[in-house]
Amino acid sequence: MSGEVYREELLGDSGASKSDALVEERPAQASSNAPALRIDILSLFPEMFAGPFDHSMIARAQEAGLVDIRIHNLRDWTKDRHRTSDDYAFGGGGGMVLKPEPAFAAVEEILAIAPLAADGPGPPHPVILLTPQGTRFDHAMATDFAGHERIVLLCGHYEGFDERIRAHLATHEVSVGDFVLTGGELPAMIVADAVARLRPGVVGLETATQTDSFATGMLEHPHYTRPAEFRDWAVPDVLRSGDHGKVARWRRDRALERTFQRRPDLLEHLELDAQDRSFLLSLGWAENAP
Repeated sequence: MSGEVYREELLGDSGASKSDALVEERPAQASSNAPALRIDILSLFPEMFAGPFDHSMIARAQEAGLVDIRIHNLRDWTKDRHRTSDDYAFGGGGGMVLKPEPAFAAVEEILAIAPLAADGPGPPHPVILLTPQGTRFDHAMATDFAGHERIVLLCGHYEGFDERIRAHLATHEVSVGDFVLTGGELPAMIVADAVARLRPGVVGLETATQTDSFATGMLEHPHYTRPAEFRDWAVPDVLRSGDHGKVARWRRDRALERTFQRRPDLLEHLELDAQDRSFLLSLGWAENAP
């Protein structure tokens, strides 16, 4: 039985605020060369996803056929009348464990693949467990997932997944940070949003994602908009000078400064020229410091 897809009708732009228009620049445009990225999300609580994907850029990307997000109730693949999706842990202990049967059946049906076997191939697309035990999610991982035609996100709950789901169904285990949430739904929203916005056409200005924090290997420079003066705080003169070379250097220096102050670990792998090094040394940076 196919799982019911929980998805509200997308809202049109009639309710968009002025601030929405300013931030999002323009609606996404479909590209004939880029198939839609399909993201299937499996959850015990699909109602939690009502809203986050129905507004702003992600909603418009779906309307434009750039992204296809489908939310499924994992219980639709259970076999008993109680729709049992979890059970007690072997060996005792507190907490319930998500059963393997619904998870395997759901992924196999969604991806239209034969039942997975111990001596057979794994899933043909990324199947991602959202778990605090996973690899820390970052920009590089989001970029990798965005290069696929399909991904499946499996939201954990209770004590976690039966280990056979980890070992034989999942292709990736992903964590959004060193903390524990009540379930994988919020992390799934984070991953889906971060991945979707990297698809061509989703962000109005194509080059915008190329200068994001982490996309360049460091944190992004500060931004300013009108008015040029607000109370006693003014926009830096260089940004109003019209000198593109000076603006580029200012932005580079401010990005380096912010990265040095907040995430100095990123500088270890950043490609720096002589001017970058000179500027960082003036801030107190010690190159090759242990």
